[in-house]
Amino acid sequence: MRTAVIAEKVGMMGLFQENGDQVPVTVLKIDSTVVDTRTQEKDGYTAVQIGYKTAKEKHLAKPQKGHFAKLKQEPKRVLKEFRVSEDCLVPAGSVIGANHFVVGQLVDVTGVSLGKGFAGVMKRYNFHGDNATHGVSRTHRSGGSTGNREWPGRVFKNRKMPGQMGNKQVTVQNLKVVAIDEERNLVMVQGGVPGYDDGMVIIQDAKKRSKQQVGPVPAGLKVVEAPKAEAPVQEASATTEVKE
Repeated sequence: MRTAVIAEKVGMMGLFQENGDQVPVTVLKIDSTVVDTRTQEKDGYTAVQIGYKTAKEKHLAKPQKGHFAKLKQEPKRVLKEFRVSEDCLVPAGSVIGANHFVVGQLVDVTGVSLGKGFAGVMKRYNFHGDNATHGVSRTHRSGGSTGNREWPGRVFKNRKMPGQMGNKQVTVQNLKVVAIDEERNLVMVQGGVPGYDDGMVIIQDAKKRSKQQVGPVPAGLKVVEAPKAEAPVQEASATTEVKE
């Protein structure tokens, strides 16, 4: 079982296939750094701790500052822990890239859906509503009876009623990876993804497609180029030629 990654939702666009078909895709920019690992010997389970986006130290609490200082890692805004198998443990400090996934693979994407405020049952749950005529007045969009009189004499739990719509965690399963841009660390999946643009989402291998082809094991790591060494500056000779 490979680790999931944290990404930023960039937006949606149309992507043309080789046969000329246009596919609606959501562009996701992976931003995942392995901050710490959990091992069976030390912690009793195996997992990796992923950090998302760089944070300023003034925005961190003292326990968080100590955590990053102990690991000698750059502070991160968000920390998420994902369970993995022992053969998929990734060393701390590794940066996961877009090559963690392959074209044609199915993934599950988790995010927080758009908040739409207080909504009635027709908008929230697609209720039919009451009749428009035949003596109906002021209850055209109501949900109807909820508790009755003698039985049950109360409202059952989980009854579909008006309330907050959206703004909750949603997972969209089996989205197909259409294209990958390793240079810019982008993954393009077919279809919509919950959440606003610039919002955080979690991408993982599809749980209902365990036999499909997945990316590299233990993970697709991004190669960080080392800074080029500057050429030594040659000192000018102190001798000068005298023209006759």
